[in-house]
Amino acid sequence: MGCGCGGSGGGEGGCAGGASQVVEPIPAGVQTFELPREVDHDEEPAAEEAAPSLELIASSEQEWPRIKVNGVGIAPEAIAQELQYHPASTRQEAIFLASQALVLRELLKQRANALGLVVQPAAGESEEEAATRTLLEQEVPLPHADQAACLKYFENNRSRFSSAPLVAARHILLACPADDAEERSLMCEQAEALLEQLKTDGLRFAELALAHSACPSKNQGGSLGQISQGQTVPEFERQLLRLPLGLADHPLESRYGFHLVWVDQRIEGEPLPFELVEGSIRAELDQRVWQVAVGQYLKNLVGMADIRGIVLDGADSPLMQ
Repeated sequence: MGCGCGGSGGGEGGCAGGASQVVEPIPAGVQTFELPREVDHDEEPAAEEAAPSLELIASSEQEWPRIKVNGVGIAPEAIAQELQYHPASTRQEAIFLASQALVLRELLKQRANALGLVVQPAAGESEEEAATRTLLEQEVPLPHADQAACLKYFENNRSRFSSAPLVAARHILLACPADDAEERSLMCEQAEALLEQLKTDGLRFAELALAHSACPSKNQGGSLGQISQGQTVPEFERQLLRLPLGLADHPLESRYGFHLVWVDQRIEGEPLPFELVEGSIRAELDQRVWQVAVGQYLKNLVGMADIRGIVLDGADSPLMQ
């Protein structure tokens, strides 16, 4: 079974793969719940009542907050279903985040309905997703950074804009499933032990690669050939291309397992001219401004709404046109 690193023995580079990045709009901030509870007239009016305890959600008869958005209730079943998308350190925080997301979705839905939007879902897009996309396209104008702004950003961040370095490296892959925490812990310990042997005697790299590596490159002493940007999986690439010459002082972790890496050659990238990166800079600046605008738009919706059962950070200014 191939390890996915691409080190097949031909010396053409390793760990092929890629991953896309998803940018989400910035939601309005959430401050606190208003949770219903029964009043016990015998309990002491202690100062602790100023902040709800974790037990308030878990042990009260009303387990879920009762939330209404402009008179429309958020069903407890919907909150329970939404919880899986909002991992948090406490149950209260998870319910908090799930409730926030549902309130914002309901506000967007109500706004789209109020405007009478007619939407055409794209391939793989739900009716709700299409309505949200159409609403934001109409009410949150997409900004466009001018050349002066792009040039200023380029001048202030020149170190970011260079071609990727070229690295010739060898590796030993200790393979383990990405979703097996126990196996990954064992492989990490084994990688650390092998690393100590290599620190003592680096000439044993080929020997240890042949004995322990799960990559076909083990037959060539672990050689991955020359690797540059885009030739390996992102999580391995980010670490590999930053390494100095010699043995990496810690195992590199990827979806395939743990890699012991030795960099034999490193050729630094060349600075890129502004003309080659202007488009990517403009896209990045536009996206940043748009995210802030979406966050403000959501706050405006919150500020204009009658929301019961949860307190959101809203704004009093009118909707952007």
